[in-house]
Amino acid sequence: VIGKGMNPPQKTLFTPEKICMDWRQKRRPGAGLYNLGSTCYLNVVLQCLTYTPPLANYLLSRQHSRFCHQQGFCMMCIMEAHVRKVLYSSASAIRPRAVIRDLRFIGEFKPDIPGDAYEFLRCTLSAMQRACLSGSSDLDISSQGTTIIHQIFRGILRSRVTCLSCKTVSDFYMAFLDILLKIKGASSLTTALEDFVTPKQLDGKKCFKCSKCKKKVAASKRVTIHHEPRVLTVCLGRADERTSRKISQIVGYPEFLDLRPYMSDTAGEPLLYSLYAVVVHSGHTCLEGHFFCYIKVSNGQWYKMNDVAVDSCGIHTVLGQQAYLLFYAR
Repeated sequence: VIGKGMNPPQKTLFTPEKICMDWRQKRRPGAGLYNLGSTCYLNVVLQCLTYTPPLANYLLSRQHSRFCHQQGFCMMCIMEAHVRKVLYSSASAIRPRAVIRDLRFIGEFKPDIPGDAYEFLRCTLSAMQRACLSGSSDLDISSQGTTIIHQIFRGILRSRVTCLSCKTVSDFYMAFLDILLKIKGASSLTTALEDFVTPKQLDGKKCFKCSKCKKKVAASKRVTIHHEPRVLTVCLGRADERTSRKISQIVGYPEFLDLRPYMSDTAGEPLLYSLYAVVVHSGHTCLEGHFFCYIKVSNGQWYKMNDVAVDSCGIHTVLGQQAYLLFYAR
């Protein structure tokens, strides 16, 4: 087996032992968020990150801002202040002004133009990762994966390509912070994950250059989760690849998920994850509509968070939604 992309880090930026997966403090839900134009896509992502226990524990400890020397925009400092404001506020709703003020540094977003929650999540985590790396130059790729952000959200995918002529196996490893799943024809998250790890034939234009045959050959590729993340973020791809129309089907998802069947190594103990946040998109097309979310707060209760409104609900309501983003924690 020829493997590429798995080298141990030369430097550890954040010690994994310090990551606490359970809430350090249990409290009632925090504030809702005002919609400041067309900012529901941003509100749902902020709420999901605010209630990601290991991230919230770290941000509430102020470990970042105490040692931050960043001049100007720093996404970690912004999130630290935001999480404190939401969880400690006595107000029923707050305005996420700092995030809106620096939107242009996060990605190509404008407060008055509707955006996509998945894209905003990816850009936000990327901006937080950049903030964690500021001041550390010349780090190898593996060391860059040891920030608090990557220690929480990052997993490794293995792409195993088999040459159909000589049967040589080549392995390629790739870091991920989320998994985008195709849902066309999938009735549940587990069927979509099964499809994700099913071997796919590479032929025609997708030829693979085999190192043994020394030419482009037909090959098959199987992607599996090689190293599981502490927090698994899944996007159920609701935009049809050809028509860009919204796929509105209901895709069932469980409160508890075993990731073991989708791993490179399927033998061994179950890898159990628990659902703690769901982002829902309502609307007939992907370019319009509204985002809201369901969040499990530190006291173990579920709440529907729809901009300024924060209302308690049961797990049955949570599991019956047209989900777009799912957040699971180990």
